[in-house]
This record gives sequence, C-alpha cells and structure tokens, in this order.
Amino acid sequence: MHKIVKKVTKRIIERSKNHRQNYLQRVGEAKGKGVFRNKLPSSNFAHDLAGCTGSCRKALLDDSVPNIAIISSYNDMVSAHQPYGEYPEIIKKSVAEAGGNAQFAAGVPAMCDGVTQGEPGMDMSLISRDVIAMSTVIGLSHNVFDGAVLLGVCDKILPGLLMGGLQFGHLPMILIPAGPMKTGIANKDKNKARERFAKEEISYKELLTCEVKAYHSPGTCTFYGTANSNQLMAEMLGLHLPGSSFVNAGTKLRKALTKTAAERITAITHLGSDYTPIAEVISEKSIVNAMVGLMATGGSTNETMHLVAIARAAGIRIDWTDFAEISDCTPLLVRIYPNGSGDINSFQQAGGMALLIRELLQDGLLHEDVQTVAGKGFTKYTEEPVLKNNRVIWRDGPRQASDPAIISTVAKPFAAMGGIKVLSGNLGRAIMKISALADGEHTYVEAPAIVFNSQQELEDAFRADRLNHDMVAVVRFQGPRANGMPELHKLITFLSITMNRGHKVGLVTDGRLSGASGKVPFAIHCTPEAAAGGMLARVQNGDIIAMDPHNNVLELKVDEKKLAEREPNEFNLSSNRYGLGRQIFAPLRNNLLGAEEGASSIFSYNDE
Repeated sequence: MHKIVKKVTKRIIERSKNHRQNYLQRVGEAKGKGVFRNKLPSSNFAHDLAGCTGSCRKALLDDSVPNIAIISSYNDMVSAHQPYGEYPEIIKKSVAEAGGNAQFAAGVPAMCDGVTQGEPGMDMSLISRDVIAMSTVIGLSHNVFDGAVLLGVCDKILPGLLMGGLQFGHLPMILIPAGPMKTGIANKDKNKARERFAKEEISYKELLTCEVKAYHSPGTCTFYGTANSNQLMAEMLGLHLPGSSFVNAGTKLRKALTKTAAERITAITHLGSDYTPIAEVISEKSIVNAMVGLMATGGSTNETMHLVAIARAAGIRIDWTDFAEISDCTPLLVRIYPNGSGDINSFQQAGGMALLIRELLQDGLLHEDVQTVAGKGFTKYTEEPVLKNNRVIWRDGPRQASDPAIISTVAKPFAAMGGIKVLSGNLGRAIMKISALADGEHTYVEAPAIVFNSQQELEDAFRADRLNHDMVAVVRFQGPRANGMPELHKLITFLSITMNRGHKVGLVTDGRLSGASGKVPFAIHCTPEAAAGGMLARVQNGDIIAMDPHNNVLELKVDEKKLAEREPNEFNLSSNRYGLGRQIFAPLRNNLLGAEEGASSIFSYNDE
C-alpha cells in the first residue's frame, strides 16, 4: 500500500473506532435467522400479503424465499432516472427466477439540478438528500425484507439512498445504475453558446436549440459532474456490479446487468451461504478507495460532503484533511469534461473503470482486501462485463487505454496530484477543485473583493459592466443554514467571460458548484458559513483576498484588529425561504451541519 493511503486509512479507523463499533453492534442486534417477515404478528403479515398478485403470495408464505425491497427514484422528468420506469418488472422477474420475491417498497423524490439551476427550487436540492434518506428508511421500516436494490443516480439521490439504506446495515443492498445517455454535442460548443447568450449575441431560442442537442435522451448527462461522480464512487465502494456504472441506458448490456444484479442480491441474503450485508461493504477501506477514485479522476466537489455523510451513516468519520492528503498522493489519470475535452462515454470507451482500478491497484493506491457485492477482493473490478448468449459474463479488462488522452497511467499522469485542494485561513476552510484549472500562475489569485449576497446580484453587476476588472467575487449567505446551499452554476458563465477578457478572477462562497465548475479558480463550501457567524459576513468591497492552492491558503488581507471591530453583515434571507414550498423545510434547514461535516440534518442529533 502507498504509505499516505495507509496512513490516512489508519487515522480514519482510529478516529472512527467508537462510532464504528457502536454502529456494527446495532447491525449485529438487527440480524436474525429465517425470513424477517415471519417475525411479524399474523395480522401484520396479512397486510403485506394483501397486496400480493401472481406468485407473490405463495413466495412470501414459503419460509425459504428471500424478499427483496425495491427502492426507486424513478420519475419521467429526470433524464437519468427515466429508464428506471421499467426496472421493477425486470427485477421482480429476475429475482423470482433466482428463487426469491421482490416487492416495490418505496419511491423516493428525485429532483434535477439541471432543471432547477439558478431557480428557487435549487434551494431545496441539498435538503432533498435528507428527505430521500428518510423515505428510504420508511420504505424498509416494515421489516419484511431480506435485502434491497436501490435505484438512483444523480446528485443527492444516490447519497440519500445510501444514508437511509445504511440504517439497515444488516441487509445486503446493491445499487443498480441506469447508465448515461449517448454523446450529444461537444461540451465546449454548449458552453460557447451559453457565453454568447450571456453577451446577448444569440437568442434564447438559439441557445435552447444548442442545449437540446447536449441533453437529448434518457440517461445520465454525459459530463463528469456529480451524477457520474456518484456512479464512479458507487463502483469504488463495491456497491455496483463490476464495470456496470457507465454502460449506456437502453442497451442490451444495460438490461442484462440489471437482471444480473437482481439475481445477485437474491444470492447474498442471510438465507444463503454468501451473506453480504451492506455494513460490511461500506468500510473504512472502501471509503478510502472511493476517495482515491474521485481524486484520480477529478470528481465532483460535492462528494466532499456526500461521502462524508455516507461514511457517517456507517459509523465512519472522515474530513477534508483526509481528502486533501489523498489528493496530494493520487495522480490525475482521467481527462474528461470539465477536466478535459472528452465525456463519460469517452472514458468508458478508453478503458473505463476496469482500467482505472487496475492502474490504481498496481500502484498500491487502493485497498484490494475489501468486501464487495461481487465477492471478496477488489481485483474483480478489473474485469469488464460483456454479453454472451444474452447473459452477462466478465472478462479481463483492458491493460492500456485505447485513447491515452482520456486515461493515462501512474507512470505518466496528467498531473502529479488529484483534483482537490483544501484552503485554510482567516476566512475559514474551503474546497478548491484544481483538476480543471491551468497550471502555474493562473491558480493563484490575489485581488480586491467585490461582495454579493445572491447570484442575482452578481448577474446584475455583470450586465451593468461592473465586473470588468481583477476581482475575487464573494458570494455569501449561500450555505446550508442560509438557504439550503444551492448550486451556483449560474455564476460561472459571467465569471468565465470576465476571465476571458484578461482579468484575474476568483470566487469565494459558502455555496456549491459541483463537478462542472470549469476553469474559474474558486474556494467553495467555505465554512463556517456567513449565516453561522463565518468571517465571510465581515468581508467588504475592496478587501484584498488571496487564494493560494500552492500553499493551501485562503486569506482575507485585513488587519485582525480592524476585522474584530467590524460588525458582521446581515442579509434578509426571508425571500430565499418562502415560495415553491421552501418554507416547509425550515426545520431541516435550521439543523443542517456544516459542509465539512456532511451538511446533513440527519446527524445533528447525538449519534454517539
């Protein structure tokens, strides 16, 4: 093992010891012999049987038949989740053929950040992760299931499913992906059209024509944002079948993998000889593997919150220092947009997960001795799935990339370190994604602050030509407790145009930007947030801010005595907390933890 990976893993194990022991003890207490439904009083069990049709009733009355829960985030509006509409029937049939029974246990909400980007609904995006976790728990709370399949892909959905699912750590669970859409127009062409629209060079109708060519069919969006980072993370955790993350939606192999996953979950319940509870799959070592995979590919900054929350649900404590040290020792091996010109389909075609995992394993950057849904040992994930006689078989994966501009090697990486830097200083702690930035001087920014309390204020300043100079844009009151920590993609086009005009540009915010943030240097997830007493609330226009990823520094260059004398700025957030139902989330929003703690309200209680 690489010495840094080994050191970080050891530190996580020691830090998590008491929490993990308590979690595993509770998991052990929840285990049982025989099917769980037989523990119910007869009247309770009868209610479950009442909804049965076909062979379901007969199967559930058989004490040897495992019952599998289907938890789905299907809806017709989210392209990544639209394919899930046909999955329940495929899963039910495949589970039955494998000797089990499957019931649709719960649907969970799945909102699209692409649809809500820059709109009021985005304020509910991060909070929806807690709602999904709670919905998952409710679906499984009937205690009639011996395993579960979780159907979810995008930004908050997959993490929420796992945060809820891990409350039932004694059950085996498999995540089944829906797959990406096929490639549309190039991302650079899409972004060029957005910039031209912002400069009023093309009409809304012309921009929409371009956007529809990019987002054109069911399946996950093809850029390497949070949705595809989630899929990579799930496979690195050992919760997907090997090589299943990026097989296109609507293909024969995609359907066959769904059938195979349904068969596999039936085989790994406690009723058989290959019992694999999710509590054993999610371990300190598998969490570190996920970190390494994300850093090696320049994954979404959102995972610095999502993986923290997933780990915490399993009694494991990780923080941004762990991410930073893993990033420092992990070479950047993948170049896909926004870190390169290709997309997730380019990555799959160049060698995909099998090649990436092989390369990382060979260099000692991954733990091989982990439990996965495919069995013991991570070497299984260097294999790739193919169809043979309409059945999935696995063969040895590629040993070199078909396109070395997409996937490189540890010997000749695209960059010596991974995608994340943690900046610290008198403004707090923040995340910077460096994998999409140019090397050298462009990553260091020192300029006067121009302060905004909303995205709209920055857009108004751009349109009034007040951003035409060197600056660090400070966009505050965007953190978890302020307004739910929305994505701030709306800003990137305006800041990119300013940067293209030859100005030095940076962004500091307590909000989020995720994986598609591009070339603008930023310090995001700044914590403590402005609404919770963070120093961002004291920044004034003209203050000099230094963003220095080389030395991991985020500094407000104002005399400490003067800072102490300043009153924190107050901003009326009422307009961000009402409308489109946002008011109903006040109890959750008020209890959200800080970004480095996972930004969840679920763990705000004493979970010792």
